[in-house]
Formats: sequence, structure tokens, C-alpha cells
Amino acid sequence: MNYEYFIARKVATGQKKSFTRLIIRIAIIAIALSMSVMICSSALIAGFKQEISEKIFGFWGHIHITGSSIYQAVVENDPINKQQDFYPNLLEEERITYLDRGTFMGREYVREQQTRGGVSHLQVFALRSGIIQANEEIEGIVLKGAGEDFNWTFMKDYLREGALLSWQDSVVSNGILISQQTADRLRLSVEDPLRVVFVENEEPIQRRFVVKGIFKTGLEEYDSRFALVDIRKIQQLMGWTENQVGGFEVFIDDIDDLDPIANHIYYNVLPEDLYAETIEEKFREIFQWLALQDINEVVIMGLMIIVAIINMITALLILILERTNMIGTLKALGSSNWGIRKIFLYYASYIIILGIFWGNLIGLLLCFLQDKFRFITLDEQNYYLDYAPVEVDFWTILLLNLGTLLVVLLFLIIPSYLVTRISPIRAIRFR
Repeated sequence: MNYEYFIARKVATGQKKSFTRLIIRIAIIAIALSMSVMICSSALIAGFKQEISEKIFGFWGHIHITGSSIYQAVVENDPINKQQDFYPNLLEEERITYLDRGTFMGREYVREQQTRGGVSHLQVFALRSGIIQANEEIEGIVLKGAGEDFNWTFMKDYLREGALLSWQDSVVSNGILISQQTADRLRLSVEDPLRVVFVENEEPIQRRFVVKGIFKTGLEEYDSRFALVDIRKIQQLMGWTENQVGGFEVFIDDIDDLDPIANHIYYNVLPEDLYAETIEEKFREIFQWLALQDINEVVIMGLMIIVAIINMITALLILILERTNMIGTLKALGSSNWGIRKIFLYYASYIIILGIFWGNLIGLLLCFLQDKFRFITLDEQNYYLDYAPVEVDFWTILLLNLGTLLVVLLFLIIPSYLVTRISPIRAIRFR
């Protein structure tokens, strides 16, 4: 039998009411609070990044295929031919094989990998900037043209009033979807008329639209600038034929496959006069801002680990001092210093595991309550969301548990060295 573990278990379960018992409870509470904060912060940051990313990808797609210039403007496009070999079925295979290149421990490697999924949807789009005139108010706007292949699933979730645009083969729709922000500023409601002024060759051109629906995505930068119309309206304004569009929006199954699929499309699928660009590259500032949240997560994790380590070191030193007589007796019976240190490390592991258990219980309960009742709210204008979303990942929670246990135990090895400084003769005499 492992006598160190046996003694540690007896000491842990046979603790009487004392000052040491209070210190142990404080250590357990500190571990539990640190663990629950780490779980909540990890879930909140992951949920926040996922929700914002899904909104951006839902509005724009994952990959844009446009003209060959990498400096294509966000607000307007040069026309490209709609009749392409890859349209409407961009990729027939469900998964794509690609070469993954990288460096591991100073050595470069090349290995064959497969994506988790493929392309889920492909649709055409076109952009045209103009000025809305309504109720003696004006507002700059970018019209995004939607074709018959447009996937309205995303917009359904954010439609506040009215209905989505309907597609008729013979008649170009005059309907327009505007954001709640635009509707409030221009005092517009569903079925209200408005005019959009375009400048073409220094000559203003006016077109009449009717508000068919009002949406709100929470992405203020897009809600304040964009509206949805029939793509044929933009084709008429630009003097394009029905086979000319601004580009193609590609939706993929798994966001982790974004770069491999984008590279595959650009190098292996597209003709030389077309260019494929991910939305992360097109709106780099927003995704860099999201990436900064990882730094916040690391800082929070580091601070919580430090709190747990300090409390456990304090508890361990008090336990060692309280058990001075036991240490002296074990040394007199022939126990090694390392064997006695293991007793206290086992005891510390018991405290840490108990704290981790309660920390998981509290953290996961808070995440569940937030997901259910959304009691933590946010300023939508600054954070693009009106509540704090949570995304609990099993593997992340498992790594946090194992990491906390191992890191704290490693830091406890040094203070456990105090055992070696205790003389068995003095310890036995000490009462």
C-alpha cells in the first residue's frame, strides 16, 4: 500500500475544528472561485467571439470572389461575368485535401490534411453607394444586391418588422430592407416610400424604393451603412447585363477550414482574372479586435492561477507547521524527506481537487443561467451584442481543470521543502 497516500487521506478526513481547518476552507474557496472565474471568462470570451464572427459571416459570407484586384472597394465592385464554371456548384467534394505547412520544435514539416467540411452555399451579390432621401432627411447608404440564390436564413433571425424581399422572375422589385438604425434616423416604417440618389458621370440619378422590412443585426457599422435590394436594380443602375454581378459570396461548413478552402479556391478553381479573399482579410480591424480578447483571457487566467497558488502555499505551510510532531515521528521511524513531502502534496491535491469540483459546479451553473436568462447585458453600440453570450467547450474545461491541478502542485513542491528543515528530535520534543 502507498503509505504516503494512506496517511494523507487519514489526515484530510480526520481534521478537527481548528484554525487550520479554517485555513483549509479558505484555500478550497479560493480554488473554487478561481476555477469558476476561469470557466466563466473562457465561456464568455469564446461565446462573444463566436457570436460576433457568426454575425459578420452571416451578413457577408466567409469568402468573397471578385475581380482580380486585391484593392476592391467594400462599397462598390467592378462587374464580373456570372457565367463561371464554378457557379452554382463551386465544389462538388464535401472535403478538400490540402498540404499543411508549419514548424515544430525548429523543424519545418509538410503533411497532407483534409478539411472538416466544404462549401455549403454560393450566391451572387453587387454593391452600389447612394444617398437616401426621406422625410426631409438624408443618409448615406450602400445598397447590397441580392439575387434569387440569396440565402435569407441569417436575415430571418434579425428581421424586426415587415417581410423579406420576394423574387419575381418578370418584375424587378422596388422593395428595400433597411436597418432599424436607418429607419429611426429617417423616421421610416414598413411600406413607406423613399428615394435613393446615385451619382453617375457627375449626374444624379434617382430611384424610388418601398420599405419592405426592417432588420437589426447589432453590427452598428453595417446597420448604419447597408441596405438590401433586388440585385437587378443595381444592374440597371450600373448599366450591367443580367449576367454581370459584383462578385460571389462563399459560405463554408466549418470556420476552421476558412484559409485552406480560400487558398484551394484561389489557386485551383478560379480563373486568373478573379480573386478570392476571406472576410477576415477584408475586415481585418474587427477580427484583430476580436483576437485581442485572447489577451484578456490569458491575463484573467494568469491572475486566477496566481491567487490559487498563493492561497495553497499559505495553506501548505500552515499544515506542515501544525504537523511538526507527525513529521518528526515519521522521520524517526525511517521515512525519507521526499516521502513525507508526498504526504502533504497528496493532502494539497485533495484540497485542490475539492476546490476544482466546486469551482466547476459554480462556473457551469453561472454559464447555464446566463445562457438561459441573459442577466448580463451589454451596450450593443459598443459590443455589437445586447447580452453576454456563453460558449462552453468540454475540452477547454478539461484543460483548465488539469492545468490548474498540475500548475498549482508544481508550485507547491518548493514550499514542501520546509519538511527537510525539521529535525526529528526537536519535533518530537515540541509540544
